[in-house]
Amino acid sequence: MTNNLFTNSPFKTLISFHKLIESLEEIAKTNVDYRSNYAKAVLKEIEPFPQFRTGIENFNLIHENETLIKYLLADLFPTALTQNEIKAVTIPFQNFTFNYTERFKKILSNAGATFDMEIRDFDDNQFYIMNCILILNTVYHQHFDFNKPLFYDIPDANAIMKHYRILYNADFMEIIPTDKAIPLTPEDIDLLMDNYDSIALWKEKFPSESWILKGFGIVSLFDASIESAVSNLKSNLLKSEMGQSDIKENFETIFRSIFKVPDLKIGFIIYNEEEEKFVKPHYHDKKMGSFILDEMQETDCKNALFGCSLETILEQNKPFIISNVEKFATTPGNEKLAAHFIRLNIQSCILAPVIKDDKLLGIIELVSAKPRELNSINANNLNLVLPYLVDTLERYDNDMQHHVEAIIQREYTAIHPSVYWKFKREALKYFQTNNPNKDYIFKEIVFKEVYPLYGQIDIKGSSNHRNETVKEDLKNQLEALVQIFENQNSNNNLVLLEQRKFELQSLQEQLESPLKADTEQQIQLYIEQEIHPILRNTKTNVIGETLEQNYFASLDEKTGMFYQSRKKFDNAMSIVNKKLASILDKKQVEAQNIFPHYYERFKTDGVEHNLYIGASITPNKDFDSIYLHNLRLWQLQTLCEMELEHHQLKSSLPYELDVTSLILVFSSAISIRFRMDEKRFDVDGTYNARYEVVKKRIDKANIKGTEERITEKEKITIVYSHNSEETEYLKYIKFLQFKTILEPEIEQFEVEELQGVSGLRAIRVKVINKNTAPDSKNYSYQDLLDELS
Repeated sequence: MTNNLFTNSPFKTLISFHKLIESLEEIAKTNVDYRSNYAKAVLKEIEPFPQFRTGIENFNLIHENETLIKYLLADLFPTALTQNEIKAVTIPFQNFTFNYTERFKKILSNAGATFDMEIRDFDDNQFYIMNCILILNTVYHQHFDFNKPLFYDIPDANAIMKHYRILYNADFMEIIPTDKAIPLTPEDIDLLMDNYDSIALWKEKFPSESWILKGFGIVSLFDASIESAVSNLKSNLLKSEMGQSDIKENFETIFRSIFKVPDLKIGFIIYNEEEEKFVKPHYHDKKMGSFILDEMQETDCKNALFGCSLETILEQNKPFIISNVEKFATTPGNEKLAAHFIRLNIQSCILAPVIKDDKLLGIIELVSAKPRELNSINANNLNLVLPYLVDTLERYDNDMQHHVEAIIQREYTAIHPSVYWKFKREALKYFQTNNPNKDYIFKEIVFKEVYPLYGQIDIKGSSNHRNETVKEDLKNQLEALVQIFENQNSNNNLVLLEQRKFELQSLQEQLESPLKADTEQQIQLYIEQEIHPILRNTKTNVIGETLEQNYFASLDEKTGMFYQSRKKFDNAMSIVNKKLASILDKKQVEAQNIFPHYYERFKTDGVEHNLYIGASITPNKDFDSIYLHNLRLWQLQTLCEMELEHHQLKSSLPYELDVTSLILVFSSAISIRFRMDEKRFDVDGTYNARYEVVKKRIDKANIKGTEERITEKEKITIVYSHNSEETEYLKYIKFLQFKTILEPEIEQFEVEELQGVSGLRAIRVKVINKNTAPDSKNYSYQDLLDELS
């Protein structure tokens, strides 16, 4: 007998057989001897237990008289059906049962002694309200339909979770009000109808134990494992996050219920039609893997591992089934795939295609460590679940495409969030036309009256560093080749070897001069076509062979040339660019809080950025010049922080690099236009083009009348045209000097005339190098004004 009661109920429960006893008394009066005699005998046996009629409150009485109660209930629990029906006596909605059929007993026995039978997803509040609804329907003749199916989840002997639907028969029960029962008005019933979730209201209208539930109910179960498992599968697949932590366990539990295979495991692979590859699903949860791919992330569909085994899936769109892997391995051509599965302890499997509109989306993998557990017969169960998997994988494929497009847009053709609204508005206009796919002319995206801010932090002398490292690698490679030829003692081709040695030494001499544009390509071509064939086809002595092995081991796989020095430079450049760009991007998020503005950043031999701020970019906010001043101060502080970060980083670089910083001040408002052909913004109009000319030429300019560049390492150079700009930036500099970010000395000079541009001036100031990490606090323009006042 299972006895796990909900303690709080509108009912005081009395287990009573009074209706059944009354029925037996009627039978005892009939003239059918065998029925009458049986009824009289049962009534005589229960006569010492008046509680069977009046109501049993002490449930121990039921336990002590199980056999007698079985005889009493014999008409309702016929012996001929006891091995087939899953039935017991119960109180509706309570976890209280007794007088089980033999099949019910067996199910509970297989579940184990520690199993606690409870209704799935059924709590105290639901129990209370369900009993109240029972009163409303029975006593007040309402028709409240509460169709939520109730289930018992009970594991079988193999630990496979079975799901049993619960049906109640309440014919032998009656509901009696006590003096605590509150009579309900139609208004009360309407209020309850509209407030299902208000447990306090239900308890107010139906106080605890204000009604008597007298009698007994009959619970009948039927095995709905497959239907319930499919329903659970649909619920899991509809969840927005397929990468939740328990997705694999949920799926395996569901599929074990459907296939009745205790050790069944599940995997997925996605079919990439464009590249004809199988790939692992890119779920956040790495637990969802693939048995076909195992440790691989992807593989060609015609990988030699599979041979022709998967043609059934790829060409015929049918499941590929192996009921016995050991037997499968004996067929020629299957050895590799069989060995692969045996290594993974797989002895039977089903590999089923997931297809939508004749397009293969992926493959679901069901595997078992036991032979014959998965076979062509139970493979038909896949027909129950494949329709849902099809929709899910199609949704996954669409989501993945959207993510890919988003990444491409973010990383390659970015539309900054500050201007996205205007692109979106134009796209919506396209869809709102009567025929959006025909002859629609897209309007150009232009932002007028915006103020530009340009800045860069450049690798000083990057071209010279690059040339020097290329030259060093070429020298080292030529020296290694000369040593190899000097140790050649072969009598064969002696004249040719001497000729090649002479040519190599001539190339060494060329490298003592400045590197020409095509020198590297000429030497690379000569080595590949003239030197390497000789080394591979000429026998040499032990020393020469060792030198050759070391030489070939030193070659870069991609270029076939020495790449040691250049690699140090390239790595250092990459580290600097990545670090400085990450600082700029992080600070930019904060800068958007000043006033939303357009931002773009480029990595070249350093990091440069463009900012555009103005009312046309953010028309839903009032623009004021103070936002421009704030952004200029932010830009200067950010370059200071980037300079400091580089100073901290420099000593750990594989190749020492210095940087120079530059800000271009341009106070006139300009217009920018999105260039459809280049997929980027550019200045619009002839007058505005002056700004772009200055941007492209200023970093290579010299101080007027000297050969000295306007930029210098560890210093920030601010280039401007007007006195008002000079006054503004001198305020910023003095403020940051006060905050011990900039050194006291300020340099001011004129910039040499550039082609088509004259009258530029500059301020140059040094950033204070600290031994501690740079202060990342941003001061606002208001902080500056407060300090000045």
